[in-house]
This record gives sequence, structure tokens and C-alpha cells, in this order.
Amino acid sequence: MQRDKIIVRTSVIGILANVFLAGFKAVIGAISGSIAVILDAVNNLSDALSSVITIIGTKLAGKRPDKKHPYGYGRIEYISAVLISVIVLYAGVTSLVESAKKILHPEAPDYSPVALIIIAVAVVVKILLGRYVKGVGEKVNSDSLIASGKDAMLDSVISASTLAAAGIYLLWHVSLEAWLGAIISLVIIKSGLEMLSDSLSDILGERTESGLAKGVKASINSFDEVHGAYDLILHAYGPDRLMGSVHIEVDDTMTVDRLDALEREITQKVLAEHGVILTGINVYSRNTKNDKAAHIQEDVRRTVMAHDHVLQMHGFYIDEAAKEIRFDVIIDFAAPDRLGEYRGIVSEIEAKYPGYNVAVSLDVDASD
Repeated sequence: MQRDKIIVRTSVIGILANVFLAGFKAVIGAISGSIAVILDAVNNLSDALSSVITIIGTKLAGKRPDKKHPYGYGRIEYISAVLISVIVLYAGVTSLVESAKKILHPEAPDYSPVALIIIAVAVVVKILLGRYVKGVGEKVNSDSLIASGKDAMLDSVISASTLAAAGIYLLWHVSLEAWLGAIISLVIIKSGLEMLSDSLSDILGERTESGLAKGVKASINSFDEVHGAYDLILHAYGPDRLMGSVHIEVDDTMTVDRLDALEREITQKVLAEHGVILTGINVYSRNTKNDKAAHIQEDVRRTVMAHDHVLQMHGFYIDEAAKEIRFDVIIDFAAPDRLGEYRGIVSEIEAKYPGYNVAVSLDVDASD
């Protein structure tokens, strides 16, 4: 796949750049006795390892679906991002320990003009590398590349701080090396925790991105026979592999053969326009043969929407033969007692229409 090739190529560039920088910084750090420079070199090596994991993860995620994993291996990319986060955390903790040792037993650094020039070059390289990797990651929707790009931008700040500490020492003979190393370590740890949090959130399953949800529903609603699209639920089997289901509202007079054709048309359009595979399209029927249904629906809607935490009511239908009123309601997760509010709504509608069985489904606020 073209996406996989782009990710691998970008990761290889990252590996070469980081190994090159790590080698130079390690030599400079050893010659000058700078713990901050040495820790910066270690951080570059961890970045290179992160790129290696990104490549391996991308290759494994690109495996074709099989009987055991019919939806493919795309979620391996999320696991790769977790591993990268752990590596960053480990590097941060290790750096913090070494910095603490230097604070307790300080050593004066010895900088040379060549060392300072190379550190300055490293700052520029990291800025360019970070912007490039992050930009490619956003373009191909790769969490691993985005994380690597952010980390590289952070490294440029760290290198710049190291350069500033060197300047302070040369001008005023005040060594901030160990303390700067500790600050760098804390920044790395913070970055690792944020990356880990984002990766775990992807694995747990996040709310569908607002723009995508609205776009998919707009495509569905573009069909004249569809009077509403609701309950869109998407599952990610990798950054670019989305499958899901949706409810559509259609007239209760629609024939099964036309409904079957309509569902196929919707599936094809959503896939073509958004790259989303709709594995299931469920149906809400819309009253067309009951003259009083519209009046009752409006009355029920006013009652339901009067509740502060109700976000939406949909799927309304009256079955006169079964004497049943049915609809779905979405209650905000922020409601103090979602279940209690739901029961209150049911009780109010039952009191207003005692001759009917009131069937209300409590839906989840899964997409905009």
C-alpha cells in the first residue's frame, strides 16, 4: 500500500537522522563531560528505536485479513504507539536518575567551540525532522509518526536548552548541567505519559471524529427516501480502516426490495466518499398512514426535549394495531443520573398516553 511505503520511508529518514545526531552528541558529551548532552544523545537513540518499531508495526499491520483476524491487523499500529510511549518513558526515567546523581556529585563540563556548533546544528536538524515527520503522519493518519514528530520537536527545544546552558557556563562559569538534565528528563517523562494516554485511548475506542460523523450522515441524508440518519457507530480496525452501522428513517410504505437496493446504494456512496464500510444499516419506520401520528410525535418531542440533559429524540413511530408508541432518546453522559432521567421520561409519556405501551430505547451519544 502507498500509505505503508510513505510511513516506512519517513521512519527510515528518522532513524538515519537520529543515529547520526546520537553519535555526534555522545562524542561531544564524553569530551566535554556534559551530562545534558549525553542524555540528549540517549534520547536520540530512543527516537531511532521508536522509528524501528513504527516500521515493524506498519509491516505487521499491513498483513492481509485471515480466518483468525477477518478485519485485518491494523490495530497493531496502536500497539506500536504504546511501545514507543514506553520507550520514551524509560528514557525519561533513566535520564532523571543519572541527572540526580550528577546533582549530588557535580562535575564541571568542558565545552569546545566545535561542540557548540554541532549542538546548534542538531537543533536545526531536529526542527526540520520534527516538522517533516509530524506533517507526513497527519497526512497519512499515522499516530506513530505524529508522536515521533512531536518528540523530535521537543528534542529541538531540549538541544536548544543544552546550548543555552553551555553559553551560561562559558560566560559566568555557572554550571546548570545536572539541573537542566533533570528538567529535560521531566519533560521527556511528561511527553511519554501523554503519548501513552493517547495510544491507550485509541485502543479503548474513542468517539467518532465530529467532521467524519457529520460527513457520513450528510451522505446518507442526500438520498430523497431517507428522512434521517442516526446512531452512527464506527469501529477502527486501524487508522484508516473504519467499519460501522447506522439507523436510517424511511417511510413505512417502502417495499423490502426497494429498501434492499437503497441500503446497497448508501453503503457504496459512504465507502466512496468517506472510506467507511457500513456493515449494517438498520431501519426506523416513519408514519405515513396515521393522520394523528404527527401531532402526537410533536407533543412527545416537546415533553422529552424539555429535559435538560436530553440531546436528541428520534425513531418515533406509532403502531395503532399494537397500541404502541416507540422512539429512541439520547441523554448526555454529563447527566447526574442518566438512567433515572430515562425512567422519568418513560413515566411522563405513559401518563400522557395511558392507552399505549411506551417503548423507549436509551441510546448512547456515540457521534455528532
